[in-house]
Amino acid sequence: MHNKEFMVNVHPFTPAYADQIYDFILHIQQQEFGLPVTRAQQPDLADIPGNYQQGNGNFWIAEHDGRLIGTIALTDLGGGKAALRKMFVHPGFRGRGHGVALQLLEALKTWARDHQLNDIYLGTAEILLAAHRFYEKNGFTEVERSAVPDGPYIMPVDKKFYHLQL
Repeated sequence: MHNKEFMVNVHPFTPAYADQIYDFILHIQQQEFGLPVTRAQQPDLADIPGNYQQGNGNFWIAEHDGRLIGTIALTDLGGGKAALRKMFVHPGFRGRGHGVALQLLEALKTWARDHQLNDIYLGTAEILLAAHRFYEKNGFTEVERSAVPDGPYIMPVDKKFYHLQL
């Protein structure tokens, strides 16, 4: 018997995943990393089409065998700028061996280029060291908070900020 090739399907959000997304993201934030982030602090997830699939923004899902294993979102900030949001990968599917995070990021970057976005910003928690390494390896540069456009996409736990010029 041989292992079937690991297949990941990355596609834009569809309502079939609406209920799973809150649980998926909150579990990683609260249980895995102990971040003091609540469902109430993330009302954007209650209406993904209304909050993310607007203007040049979008929200993508990574799935394997019909199971949600990753998310990433892009918020249109106007003027060719956007914010990378809600990038989460299930712990069992992280790392180079699976390539889920990279596939999610590539889907976002392709979309951004196709929609004439030039600058992508993000904020992240200090505890997410693997995420910092991932962003830096993929062309993001750490910047001061003052270099990042203000907006509701910045969470209270965000203490490190990054910029990617496309």
